[in-house]
Amino acid sequence: MARPSPVWADGSAYEPYVGRWSRPVAQQFLAWLRVADGAAWLDVGCGTGALSQAVLTGADPSALIGVDPSVGFVAYARAQLADRRARFLVADARRLPVVDHRFDAVASGLVLNFVPDPAQAVREMVRAARPGGRVAAYVWDYAGKMELMRRFWDAAAALDPAAAQLDEGRQFGICQPEPLAGLFRGAGLVDVGVRPIEVPTRFVDFDDYWTPFLGGQGPAPGYVRSLETADRALLREEVRGRLPVAADGSISLVARAWAVSGIPATS
Repeated sequence: MARPSPVWADGSAYEPYVGRWSRPVAQQFLAWLRVADGAAWLDVGCGTGALSQAVLTGADPSALIGVDPSVGFVAYARAQLADRRARFLVADARRLPVVDHRFDAVASGLVLNFVPDPAQAVREMVRAARPGGRVAAYVWDYAGKMELMRRFWDAAAALDPAAAQLDEGRQFGICQPEPLAGLFRGAGLVDVGVRPIEVPTRFVDFDDYWTPFLGGQGPAPGYVRSLETADRALLREEVRGRLPVAADGSISLVARAWAVSGIPATS
């Protein structure tokens, strides 16, 4: 089947889909990193600003630069995070517009798997980090406990076996502990560690779960948008039947991310 290209343009549509769950993950990620207050931060693939917001509110940075290739997402982050310490730029993770060894912490949230050459992106992150600084990232566990997407793709593949080709759990092999650690070690980082971060994702009802898939932001919503109306309705009911709906109509799932961190090696 033709693969719909993921769209990353509308921050207001992305937020109810994944952005709202990225924010508690970002908070746990920062607690794990334990970067000292007053650090200079670079947020690579800042998107709508979930990680940047966590840094600004919880890490007391001296400065933060967020970069993302999406003009729409950068505009959203700028509008939401009007902080004198922060700047947001449109840029590619493979060619960061920063000088060498500028930042105490260089981090990336939920984006490395979408970069066409993630190894190059991590090398750029290392270039931007100061000696002894921290380079880190987190990505969703698409093949396992990122359940809001896992339940969706299992339903889609049950109706349309070709949809399995689009499943993020199959597409993104780096979103597991060993590949992530290898990616960071391959970029020259030492003291590399990987850990899971899990947050609850509670939906008040099925519409709260389903409606964000109609926003077109990302692979799964892109697939929904590509369907004819009748096929979309069939998928909707197939997904509904696979979810643990409580007596009050709420749906409680888990979102797990894998986080990785390392330190640039000194010569």
